Amino acid sequence: MPVNFDLNDLYAFRALMEYGNFRLAAESICLSQSALSRRIEKLETALGTRLFDRTTRRVTLTLFGQSFAERSEQLLANVEAVLADVNQVSQERTGLVTVATVPSAAYYFMPDVIRRFRTRYPRVRIKLIDSSVGNVIEAVSSGQADFGICFSRNLPATVMFTPLEEDVYVAVCRHDHPLAGRSHLRWETFFEQEYIGLDKVSGNRTLLDQALGHLTPARPSICETRHVTTLLGMVEAGIGIAAVPAMSLPASGHALLTQVPLTDPVVKRSVGLIRRRGRIQSYVATELERLITEQYPSLSPQP
Repeated sequence: MPVNFDLNDLYAFRALMEYGNFRLAAESICLSQSALSRRIEKLETALGTRLFDRTTRRVTLTLFGQSFAERSEQLLANVEAVLADVNQVSQERTGLVTVATVPSAAYYFMPDVIRRFRTRYPRVRIKLIDSSVGNVIEAVSSGQADFGICFSRNLPATVMFTPLEEDVYVAVCRHDHPLAGRSHLRWETFFEQEYIGLDKVSGNRTLLDQALGHLTPARPSICETRHVTTLLGMVEAGIGIAAVPAMSLPASGHALLTQVPLTDPVVKRSVGLIRRRGRIQSYVATELERLITEQYPSLSPQP
């Protein structure tokens, strides 16, 4: 016999049984009276009999309702015990998860993910290898890291890539900079400013050089750094402006910096998770992956 009701219907039944009043019962489980009534009707339809006798003053259990109440209470108690056991296992689970990530994803993106993960698994340790794209790929390929976060260029066949989002490059400057508040900025105009660049060993520098090979900068960069996080520190100090991936900035806004979309062309990079093909993940590593990927609506592994 198929079961055509769920746990929420049983909780509604228990509330009405305890309070004997639709209004009070509905308030106790944060439902409207009509929603509670629909749940009770659904349960009675599924069981094929009335569970309550209704009068203008009181709602009481029928004989079948009294019998069902005993069995449903046992069922709810068993379910709640199982959930409590699962939660206890989660709290007691230990281990180490190693994640290799490009610095632009590590600084603002990963802290919130790790905070939420630690709430559920407080005894699991997390190790971040924040390094260049090449080192991230090597850490994943060699098995040093459980998985990695980087962009999709030049990945070896031994690594599987799961896209998370298309990250665009933006110009970043201080709030008091003359360019702040612009709706967009052409790359040609960007190169006319005093700007800070990235070292040639940076994966971001390689990507930008390939995308902007048709442009000749009007002036060279006034300073170069290897990592985007260092570059942002230079911009914060007012040394110049810079082109960075949007992911490297906080989604809620920066206290000192603002971003301006870069156009002609719009340069993007595909950011995602990488994992060594054939690797069997630990339970806690899979859970950390899930926290990362659940923020994105469509995920499909590709070579």
